[in-house]
Amino acid sequence: MVKLFEPFKLGGIELPNRLTMAPLTRNRSPGAVPTALAAKYYAQRASSGLIISEATAISHEGQGYADVPGLYAEEQIAAWRSVTEAVHAHNGRIFAQLWHVGRISHTSLQPGNASPVGPSAIRAKAKTFLIDNLGNGAFIETSTPRALTLEEVRRVHDDYRRAAAAAINGADFDGVELHAANGYLIDQFLRSGSNNRTDQYGGPVENRVRFLTEAVDAIIQEIGGSRLGVRLSPMTPSNDMHDMDPQHLFEAAVRQLAKRDIAYVHIVEGSTGGDREFEQAGQTFDYRALKVAYRNAGGRGAWMVNNGYDREMAVRAVESGYADLVAFGRLFLANPDLVARLAGGHPLNPMRKDVLYGGGEVGYTDYPFLAEG
Repeated sequence: MVKLFEPFKLGGIELPNRLTMAPLTRNRSPGAVPTALAAKYYAQRASSGLIISEATAISHEGQGYADVPGLYAEEQIAAWRSVTEAVHAHNGRIFAQLWHVGRISHTSLQPGNASPVGPSAIRAKAKTFLIDNLGNGAFIETSTPRALTLEEVRRVHDDYRRAAAAAINGADFDGVELHAANGYLIDQFLRSGSNNRTDQYGGPVENRVRFLTEAVDAIIQEIGGSRLGVRLSPMTPSNDMHDMDPQHLFEAAVRQLAKRDIAYVHIVEGSTGGDREFEQAGQTFDYRALKVAYRNAGGRGAWMVNNGYDREMAVRAVESGYADLVAFGRLFLANPDLVARLAGGHPLNPMRKDVLYGGGEVGYTDYPFLAEG
């Protein structure tokens, strides 16, 4: 049997295969509350070894896009519980991705129309997605952020802790993934291009990694490490991100993660959704060396890889030992039964880009299964 389709033990959870559904923002949660349609969407994809939910805000301040879900209010937690119940009823496993967007937001989405927050008051050359009163969506430039104070840093870490508790104890997720990638708050603290602080969270690499490790520690204290994964994207330029020495930075980050007994490390290779060989400042990135740094530092969590993998690449990655798990994003979006399609070598449904964000069931829950195709 092909190893990609064999069971795998992740922390205390037995996965039926090594294919993971990557987090995919869909902007279909009005008022930050998932709908019944979300329960259907995720349940359709329950044959995945593990589902990682769409990015879910840990607080109102953490919101950065229209109609994305949250995990900080009772109605949100109850709605997510309906989603997890649907997934579990189909023998699936699902983690919640915990998200704070930091500077990638707009004043209209913030409490009291306040400025977004970040490690520093550096505006991103990036856009967010807003929906007007008529239901029309548009990409709008992000607002200028203000820098978090030290007291607020502690409060944000507590927001991560509370959201993790809500995910496990309230919404009945099987675990959580800490979103530390793609130019959002934790990634902003990590990288030199978005962090010019001069306190214990800025400057040297060991300082910039601190915000990440303190968030991890807060979550572990609440739910334990066996139900926690961490997502990193060392090279992606998404949301105006860059660093002077990403190899050194992210090897330092995974060495710190290795000291914590977490379930997995989730690595986005290259530019998220784009070039896997993306370079910054003329530098390439050695992802194999990153894994070696993690293992040599004692890291025992599963190694999950992501970005542009097809069946052949995924099979090779797992068979060679390069990866334990492979995450698929857009392929799962368009193919609810992706596991069966890849296992049997069946054709894949094409993705409809025009209905990715916002809307209803079209381009969301209406992709055909093999038996229907």
